Amino acid sequence: MTDVVKHMKWWGWGREGVGFHHEDKPKFAPFVLNAVGLDLHTATPAVEPNFDELKVPRSKATAAFVKELAAIVGAEHVTKDDMMRVVHTYGKSLRDLVRIRGNMILRAPDVVVYPADEAEVQRIVDAAVAADAVIIPFGGGSNIAGSLEPYPKEKRVIISLDLGRLNQVLDVDADSGLARIQAGAQGPDLEAQLAERGWTIGHFPDSFTHSTLGGWVATRSSGMQSDKYGDIADIARGMRVVRPGGVLVLRPLPSTSSGPSVREMILGSEGRLGVITEVTVQVHRIPEKRDVFAYFFPNWNAGIAAMQEISESDARPSITRVSDSNETGFSLATSKESTGVSKFLSGTVLPTLMKSKGWNLDDICLSFIGYEGGTAHAKRQKKLVDAIVKKHGGMGVGSGPGVLYDQKKFDTPYLRDFLLDRGAAGDVSETAAPWSRLNEVHDAAYAAANAAYAEIGVKGWIMSHLSHSYHSGACLYFTFAFVFQDDPIAEYNVVKNAIQQSFVDHGATISHHHGVGVEHAPWLEQDISAEGVKVMSGLFAANDPGSNFNPRTVITSS
Repeated sequence: MTDVVKHMKWWGWGREGVGFHHEDKPKFAPFVLNAVGLDLHTATPAVEPNFDELKVPRSKATAAFVKELAAIVGAEHVTKDDMMRVVHTYGKSLRDLVRIRGNMILRAPDVVVYPADEAEVQRIVDAAVAADAVIIPFGGGSNIAGSLEPYPKEKRVIISLDLGRLNQVLDVDADSGLARIQAGAQGPDLEAQLAERGWTIGHFPDSFTHSTLGGWVATRSSGMQSDKYGDIADIARGMRVVRPGGVLVLRPLPSTSSGPSVREMILGSEGRLGVITEVTVQVHRIPEKRDVFAYFFPNWNAGIAAMQEISESDARPSITRVSDSNETGFSLATSKESTGVSKFLSGTVLPTLMKSKGWNLDDICLSFIGYEGGTAHAKRQKKLVDAIVKKHGGMGVGSGPGVLYDQKKFDTPYLRDFLLDRGAAGDVSETAAPWSRLNEVHDAAYAAANAAYAEIGVKGWIMSHLSHSYHSGACLYFTFAFVFQDDPIAEYNVVKNAIQQSFVDHGATISHHHGVGVEHAPWLEQDISAEGVKVMSGLFAANDPGSNFNPRTVITSS
């Protein structure tokens, strides 16, 4: 098997040897104890799982079928190895990791295949359909909505089609700012290749270090700088998608009126309409200047009002993010002593200034706002934003915390593993809603989570931030945590389900950028209506009559 493809560790997020540590964060342990009742000083971390103890379902792939696949890609690029099959079984949601660590693998891919190019993908797809096998496209394995897991009762052979060898920036059209990139390119790799030519895609989701361009398109991903660069739906202009017998080609046109948008059908399709092999994306010259500044607001309402006014103004920042008071407390607790944000509050100057303004320090909300472009442009953007922040009672505290934010922005997923090692859940739900309902959605999610905690008899925690702004509304990103009792998955489902239901009950969507998978599928009809589900079901059925492409994902009944 090729050693070119990079995989995360089978039992958690990221690479082996990398994890979250709290010893240099003196406020973190007291924070966790107060939030969920977990004493980090006495909790004994779980030992690293032993792969040899894992019960992996036997592969259903026959020697003849494996030989057929090997004839396409080479024997070294086809494997029935149990470790690789487990790596390709789930994504990285809390539910995924609990099942992996709990030895609960009901079904795994039977064979993992690593094609080298689109022609090999085509031959694999044709062979799989001819054999009535199932194909699950695999990028970086970072999905947290259940988009990768095989149907437990699937009797057919399941192929995990890993696109990791398709990882190159093929071409950059400098006149148009368009780059052709293979779908298996992970974030750091494609960004490094673009940077060598002076370009950036500007797309930086939390999963950036371990996710792929094809995965971003398949789940309608959004990045931290989407206020400037757009979501992946805005960035992806052209696509190539391998289907049985041929390749669906969407040219990278700036706009088109060619009937219902096939491009939109592929976006968010989670592998159900074919295998994305190449995407042409809008790229931008690396900006002359990039700054992230920190601000504080006296409370959540003030922060939200400021973000809304910024979205309606002439200002065009690259990042508009504000944390509620709970998440602000968390951010301060995860800072190292006398560094970053904590240095502003560890002394007496800033707290005294806040109190002199009549602020309650328990209500303060931390915000990060980014500016990119030419020096004069970035300076003008900041001047416009500063005036809006001041109007809503906020205050700037400089770029120091923003530098720290940039440094640790991709580290948060490691915290979930840290808590899980100590018997606690830490997971997320994200949504989007109009400005007019944003505070309602925020408060309803809090109420739903707290009611769920009471139902299962635990002390729980929830926090939120606004992460992406649009003219009509914004994304709210919730993180929740609690200590497991007797049945981790059942308890997790109570909390997760309550939060998801609160979204649709109050006018928000079931997911802003994590996709549907199987975890969010129960609320799909409430989100897009029964007729919407009929249209989507018809699309899948007509284009994949044999249900060979990632079946029972998005719509779990088909």
